Amino acid sequence: MKVLAIDCSAKAASVAVMEEGSLLCEGFVNTKITHSQTLMPMMKAMLDSAKISLDDIDLLAVSKGPGSFTGVRIGIAAVKGIAHAKELPCVGVSTLLSMAMNIDESDRVLCCAMDARCSQVYNALFEAKGGEITRLCQDRVLTVSELAQELAAKKAPVLLLGDGARICYDSFKCAGIDLKLAPENLLYQRAYGVAKAALDDYKKGIYCSARELAPLYLRRPQAERELNSRCGKQ
Repeated sequence: MKVLAIDCSAKAASVAVMEEGSLLCEGFVNTKITHSQTLMPMMKAMLDSAKISLDDIDLLAVSKGPGSFTGVRIGIAAVKGIAHAKELPCVGVSTLLSMAMNIDESDRVLCCAMDARCSQVYNALFEAKGGEITRLCQDRVLTVSELAQELAAKKAPVLLLGDGARICYDSFKCAGIDLKLAPENLLYQRAYGVAKAALDDYKKGIYCSARELAPLYLRRPQAERELNSRCGKQ
């Protein structure tokens, strides 16, 4: 089974094709150019280079959030369009889980953090042990200081991942946490992790149609929050 995966939930964007756990090809861009300009050309170039067509794909996967509202919508829309045209099943994957799936290092708590602005991060914690990734909490949004306090209480070595990792690093160090920052090539979410998580879900019977695929937002978009604030709503 070939899985085509997309991630454009933050600044970086990537696409990948995996077949039964083996990475066949991958493209990655981390620039300020909008994903609406880079995503489809990158996908076409990757597929052409690997001599793979969309007719060879059996499953589509995408980061469904949390992350940039615009980025998540672009990724979801791209997968919906392909899935509808090719009548393919889809899997929406937590962006935070996809980060953890890129890591092979064992015996650490994986702290996946994405910048949510206002000293907050989108976060989920995972345990890497014996080659297995175990989720320790659901995806959430919380302050950096709240997360530091929680991790300090766990008294376990921590690997920091995501575009919010450096935001958290100094605060975590001050809290006395045994801390390690992931290397640059593993720091950000990648489509490889999306494909890996999606294949696991598909084998468990967890997938959906193009019509059912939907983003995961942990809070309302900023424009909506500002409007509600002006109107006196929560």
